[in-house]
Amino acid sequence: MKTSRRLFLTGTAGLTLGLPLLESLNGQARAAEGDPFLFFMRQGNGVTQADQDEAEGFWPSEEGELSASILESDSERVLSELSPYGRSITAIKGLSYAFEGNGCGHSGGGNQCLTANQVSDDPSGAASLAMGESVDNYVARAFSENGGAPLTLYTGPRSGYLEEVLSYRGALDIRPAEDDPWTAYQRMLGVDDGVDLEQLDLRRQSVNDVLSEQLDALMASPQLSSADVARLALHRESIRDFERLSCRVTEEQAQAMQDGVGLSTLDDRRLLVARQHLDLMALAAACGFVRSGTLQIGDGNDGTEYTIDGQRFPSFHWVSHRIYSDGDDGEAIVGAYEMHKAIDRLYGQTFLHLLDRLNEFGILDQGISVWCNDLGAGVSHSYNNVPFILAGSASGALQAGQFVDYGGVTHNKLMNTLINAVGVRTESGDLVQDFGHSSLEGGVLDGLLS
Repeated sequence: MKTSRRLFLTGTAGLTLGLPLLESLNGQARAAEGDPFLFFMRQGNGVTQADQDEAEGFWPSEEGELSASILESDSERVLSELSPYGRSITAIKGLSYAFEGNGCGHSGGGNQCLTANQVSDDPSGAASLAMGESVDNYVARAFSENGGAPLTLYTGPRSGYLEEVLSYRGALDIRPAEDDPWTAYQRMLGVDDGVDLEQLDLRRQSVNDVLSEQLDALMASPQLSSADVARLALHRESIRDFERLSCRVTEEQAQAMQDGVGLSTLDDRRLLVARQHLDLMALAAACGFVRSGTLQIGDGNDGTEYTIDGQRFPSFHWVSHRIYSDGDDGEAIVGAYEMHKAIDRLYGQTFLHLLDRLNEFGILDQGISVWCNDLGAGVSHSYNNVPFILAGSASGALQAGQFVDYGGVTHNKLMNTLINAVGVRTESGDLVQDFGHSSLEGGVLDGLLS
């Protein structure tokens, strides 16, 4: 814990206001960190890592330290797309899903991705469900002052087949996700019948107003010099100006979301809508709206036809199979590996968009954002070497800036690590070590928690 002469006021529902350095109160206050958050952006169909005689195209060349220059030097690898934030990136290889899918590898991978739990026997196949709670819901429940529920978003088609696969309230209880950014934004503003009116009222007020009595009392304190009183007055107005700007999207962003109502499920708008959703995730963290959230891009086996550099690719699912088919037999797609790698880069750029937004708000390292996947390598569709790319350190709780291969550890240990990094503990105050199915070995990943 860092210490300084900065004072923090805390009020109803956990609202906190950091004040400027006050010379008159030298040594009487301690610093506080911003609230950590945990976000997930999900890609389907695996990635272009070394598998079945295909070349490595995803991971950095060497394990160990990561930095902007190290990632830039690996320009042929997909993760070079994240080089601007190299010191904040933690690339985690060698994690596996513990359980088999039940008739559909895509559904089973999506079911396990954030739950580390078994896949249902009934329903099965593409309709299979997870038999446990997802980590986003687990974390959200721990912070009731932020509503107790995650932000759950979906950028994909509504075809009635393999839609949401990611976020769960509990066993067999999948959480529906919002696919329209404008509707999601309206709900964040409280234009929804189900909103908690007391929480909404607090969100709409300036933190200055909620803590006005404490501020007034502090400014009237005989301990403060006239210079300190002036600092507080200026800070109070600056906070109000910042809140007016930061807790709403820009007029241009709002208009773009409104213009896209009814079009959010189209292939040609897939990543445009995804970036709008990521804008909302960053806003939600900056304004304390939620402490966790998910964005699933593409349906359960993502058949999006992505267009890159003017070329419209076949279905991403076909590309991942390397054939013109959703099954095992079909005509080979010439250049399918290069297409898949280009799509991986597109996802890297989309994740970078989220990091840019969080950085603009000054909160990138306040939380942890995760780029995750239903599968490991695209061509084999396996549950081994499933990639998890982290950005941010939860204010130093996580040791970022490294590439680690854990060699086949089940991924529940990463979920435990993330839960602890964002400040959730057991009732007795100990580290959480048992997230996921009870049959799995508990614990956290070595070398990640500070």
